[in-house]
Amino acid sequence: MNKKIIVASKNPVKINASLEGMQKILPNEQFEVIGVDVPSGVSDQPMTSKETWQGALNRAMNAKSEIPEAEYWVGMEGGIDKDEDGKMYAFAWMCVIDQKDAIGKGQTGVFYLPSKVQQLVEEGIELGYANDQVFNENGSKRKGGAVGSLTFGALGRTEYYVQALVLAMIPLVNPNLYPKE
Repeated sequence: MNKKIIVASKNPVKINASLEGMQKILPNEQFEVIGVDVPSGVSDQPMTSKETWQGALNRAMNAKSEIPEAEYWVGMEGGIDKDEDGKMYAFAWMCVIDQKDAIGKGQTGVFYLPSKVQQLVEEGIELGYANDQVFNENGSKRKGGAVGSLTFGALGRTEYYVQALVLAMIPLVNPNLYPKE
């Protein structure tokens, strides 16, 4: 029987990353993945790590409310923050909730944004649209994302998210090592 994963997005990058991550950490399982549009409850462009995590958690919880019959609910939220020098960097938080309401939390690596992209984001433009403008792309957040543009495709958004999803699954696949608090 397939395990059902509800992904709190219809973005193909997030759906594919969820499936690939689950297949890596649970290679003997078969999965059915369903995307559902649910609100994040945070701004369209989260500007801190805390706000970004809250968006991922909210998405996973809202997906569980929307479709309660599943084994896992996944929320992913891309965000940005600034370092002590005011340089802007991007990352994403992953939240996975299982049937026992245990929560797994994983984060991608971070990468710094070019000053042109940072300027557009500071003017209120969401990262995906700022990236499209600077790199003359269309719909990059549904494809390789800023990370794909900046690495010339060496690291796409799906692959970038897969590792963080696997990391988020650690406490869920090792419940005896991570007792629910």
